[in-house]
Amino acid sequence: MGELAALFTSVAWSFTSLQFTLAGRRVGSPVVNRTRLAIAAVFLALAHLLLTGALWPQSAAPARWFWLGISGIIGLVLGDACLFQAYVLIGPRRAMLLMVLSPILSSLLAWLWLGEALTRLEIFAMLVALAGVAWVTTAPRAQASSGVAVFAGDHDHRAYLNGVLLGVGAALGQALGLLLAKQGMAGGFSTISATLMRISVALATITLVTLAQGQVRATLKALRDQTAFRFILGGAFTGPFLGIWGSMIAVQNAPLGVASTLLALPPVLLIPLMHWVFHEQITRRAVVGTLVALTGAALLFLQ
Repeated sequence: MGELAALFTSVAWSFTSLQFTLAGRRVGSPVVNRTRLAIAAVFLALAHLLLTGALWPQSAAPARWFWLGISGIIGLVLGDACLFQAYVLIGPRRAMLLMVLSPILSSLLAWLWLGEALTRLEIFAMLVALAGVAWVTTAPRAQASSGVAVFAGDHDHRAYLNGVLLGVGAALGQALGLLLAKQGMAGGFSTISATLMRISVALATITLVTLAQGQVRATLKALRDQTAFRFILGGAFTGPFLGIWGSMIAVQNAPLGVASTLLALPPVLLIPLMHWVFHEQITRRAVVGTLVALTGAALLFLQ
């Protein structure tokens, strides 16, 4: 069940990245990040009511709130803020490819914090994945079939570099988020409750930041763009609602390495989708490099 949930989540996240990219190009990635959490919280609360009979996980222990809350702040506020801006700068295909680094970073964190040893095969797998990512991200930027640059990073080297760095930051956020979420769900805790708790803490955090920055009015004004709002609504349903819930099921019911590898599939799924939606030229180097990166990620855990 965990493996199927991870595959489903990869498909959902692929469509989510496209929708949030289209919305972010219209109203800005910060607006997308704030709004999708609010919408997802509504979806999750209703699902929680249907599945458990309560809108809220009332019996959750403080320790679970701590681990899942920190997981939500790191993964859904900080990590996703980096990811959404990377979508705008370098596009969802490259941004999601950088998320392949997440399982590598997870292993390094386990080595640094938990003292877990790294075998030679694991180090080799990391190098393979890094080589694939580096090969793709250092390639000449592709353009649309019309010859027009698709994203800001296609014609601006600094924007491209910033997008890559933000993608790495997003991968680190996901790695830490999943590690902390697994700790918070220890003992077979409900995945829908865990997802709602992560989203709730993330939403509360980002709401406080928005208030402190005086961006509430600007956010509401941006949402008058009905096209952008529809993309955010659709992305919130497939991403923070179905996707994150699915990832929690995957993490709880499959080995973390297997789940992380299957959750890293969106870069492959986005290759045809990017050509279809943005008319981006997909080179052989992009395809081969992506497959090499995913092979390294798979070798890291499927030993």
